[in-house]
Amino acid sequence: MKKNDSEELIIANREIVLQNEEIQKRAAELVIANKELLFQNEEKENRAAELIIANKELAFQNEEKENRAAELIIANKELAFQNEEKEHRAAELIIANKELAFQNEEKEKRAEELSIANRELKNAEDDIRKLNDELEQKVIERTAQLESVNKELESFSYSVSHDLRAPIRAINGYTKILKEDYAETFDTDGVKILQSIISNSKKMGMLIDDLLAFSKLGRKQVTVSEIDMTGLVGMVREELLFEENENIPEFEMGVLPNAKGDKSLIKQVWINLISNAIKYSRNKAQTKIEIGAYTQDNLIVYFVKDNGAGFDMQYYDKLFGVFQRLHSQEEFEGTGIGLAIVQKIVQRHNGTVWAESEVDEGSCFYFSLLA
Repeated sequence: MKKNDSEELIIANREIVLQNEEIQKRAAELVIANKELLFQNEEKENRAAELIIANKELAFQNEEKENRAAELIIANKELAFQNEEKEHRAAELIIANKELAFQNEEKEKRAEELSIANRELKNAEDDIRKLNDELEQKVIERTAQLESVNKELESFSYSVSHDLRAPIRAINGYTKILKEDYAETFDTDGVKILQSIISNSKKMGMLIDDLLAFSKLGRKQVTVSEIDMTGLVGMVREELLFEENENIPEFEMGVLPNAKGDKSLIKQVWINLISNAIKYSRNKAQTKIEIGAYTQDNLIVYFVKDNGAGFDMQYYDKLFGVFQRLHSQEEFEGTGIGLAIVQKIVQRHNGTVWAESEVDEGSCFYFSLLA
């Protein structure tokens, strides 16, 4: 019994040793398993942390995707709008192309019409050129004829005026003889008639002298030089003659710049204008005459202003005509040639003469000369 117990004990010890070894192995495996489990837990934590990061990244990417999706929606809308605009532009382009094609057709028509018009214009220019040549030739011929007629007319006027002087002087002389030698044989009316003949023959002589002066202007050569206008007007004023008890005019002189012209002819202009100013102002209580000048472009405009009888501007067109008078002979003496002489002299200097006036308020006569 004891032997069996001992063997069982040995077997039991061996079994225990074996179990202990198994337990140690299991313990070692458990340690390894724990380490493995710890490692796996650490890996899981790492994976969990990575998963958290990945989830965050995924959430961020989802947000980005949503943003991209929203942007894509906006972009699609914009693209749709742009496509609509492109379609509109395409439709407009089609219309514009049609309009351009129409305009090109119109341009071609206009070009053809312009070509025809240019040909017609060239033909018209040729016709006009021919007409101008013919007209120029006619003008030359007419000018030559007019110059010839003017020369003949001037010669005739001079001849007639010159030839009339002798009989007028004879009439005047014989009438004076009758008045002086036979006055006692005439009654009062006869003496008045003789005096009227003398007076009218004197007027006729003055008229002939003025006609001669007017006709000479067309033949006189204009000698241009610089004129001391202040000195010239002063000379004219000194040569003025006044009768006793006559209303002596009061002159107001402005600055008179020098000008270019024929001194003797321009002196006659001043004589006529100043004499007229004195004559037509003599019925005023005080005769005031203003003489002055002003510049205008390359011209000097001179003027003579009075406070005399003046004239009605509606008759202005008669003012510078030969034998044209705006006042009666009884009211103011004269031949009606003085202003015509003024105009002719100024025109020969390439100037202009004109006047402004108001009845009973006076007149102002202007003439222009080159500076």
